[in-house]
Amino acid sequence: MKHRGRHRRRRRGQALRATLAGTALALTAAATLISTSQATSSGTPGGLTPLTSAAATGTLRLHENLVARDTLDTLTKDMGGNVGVDGVLRSADRSMRDEADCAAGERAALPVEPTATRAYCWESGDAKTRQWQPRSVTTSGDADDDGQWGEHRVILAGWTHHDDQAAAPTRDEGLARIAFVDATDPHALTYDWVLLVAPRDGGKDFRALPSDLGGMVWYQDKLIVTAADGAGLLVFDMHRILKADVNSGAVGRVSGGYSADGNQYVLPAIGSYDMRGGACGAGAGDRAVPCFGSLSLDRTSTPDSLVATERSTSDGAERARVWRYSYSTAAYRTGLLADSQGYVDAVEAYETRAAGVSGALSHTPSGAHKADWYVGHTADSGTQHDTLWRQTEHGAKAATCTADRSHACWGLGAESLSYWQETGELWTLTGAGTDAGAERVLYAVPLSSVDGSLG
Repeated sequence: MKHRGRHRRRRRGQALRATLAGTALALTAAATLISTSQATSSGTPGGLTPLTSAAATGTLRLHENLVARDTLDTLTKDMGGNVGVDGVLRSADRSMRDEADCAAGERAALPVEPTATRAYCWESGDAKTRQWQPRSVTTSGDADDDGQWGEHRVILAGWTHHDDQAAAPTRDEGLARIAFVDATDPHALTYDWVLLVAPRDGGKDFRALPSDLGGMVWYQDKLIVTAADGAGLLVFDMHRILKADVNSGAVGRVSGGYSADGNQYVLPAIGSYDMRGGACGAGAGDRAVPCFGSLSLDRTSTPDSLVATERSTSDGAERARVWRYSYSTAAYRTGLLADSQGYVDAVEAYETRAAGVSGALSHTPSGAHKADWYVGHTADSGTQHDTLWRQTEHGAKAATCTADRSHACWGLGAESLSYWQETGELWTLTGAGTDAGAERVLYAVPLSSVDGSLG
């Protein structure tokens, strides 16, 4: 398979060591400008507050843990070798529906202003399975700056399983899977599922790997996602996608081979990043150890960086942090974060008053010296559309909906943001909240339209 750009050159000499510890157009003319500052009235987040003290940034420090190479090689060999992204896409037998074929409720979950220029709905059986929820999105536009992986344009959508509280637990509880979407033909998107797993028994077996998938970023040949309950990050190698040869509800080695809960493919974790300060949620204020909320990629920083948000509630009772880690520029560490003797430090951090942060993206416009931060805010009700703020240290802006003059114009339950640099599109999906029901839609809005909606 042909791979382009930096990730092809940097793969040479790659060596992973140690063990796993611990288990991201034009605007509708009616939109108007709303600008705020730190002194503005309630309901607006105001400007970002920089966090610069060692005590505040120290709580964001990560410790890197990598699985032993022998363990990964054993599992890869026993399961017949890497099938690659191309192998998954070749077997994709589920079709996404274009916006015109989406149900009225699904279309109603799309943003009001600015409007989506591309929107797709999942195959009916996946769209109506309430226990599985879409949480995050990343694309081959994150993976490589030419927007492709080999000959394909690819979208990854992370889904996690949650049982209804009133129902008895099922065998799927705690599972996390990713839809690999072939978006090469924008008029005929297809996809297949890949289950996230962790190697065990020296690579002779694997187990299900819980993850809330609130954030997910595919950069070069690595995929980084949020761990269960936001307690750290998990790392996967896109050159180690393996095929299960037994179709059953079990996960792991079974009589006759390997099973993945009915899925054809598994993606085994190759490492993790744990918060150095301990369990997330411990402490108070800007010195508390954060639980990860969402992730995204910033290709406009130097070097490229992983953007993270802190999980927060939508009731406005607490502030949330947004921050970034630089990616490594070492040729043998493709897709891994920049480390210093096994530790990764945040290179920039802010506090935002946008309670209920549902996703964040950092992007520096051409010619500018500082990044704009696009921060999603989830409404309390779960039935009201989200708000997308553009924040800097000096203030915040959001589109105003023509119908009710509110700022709730973004998609319903949109929890993740991904910027496809080559096309200029901002991708996200609806249906992350439990109240969003089956209104699950994957859609794109040009970033220029988002900026245009702010005046």
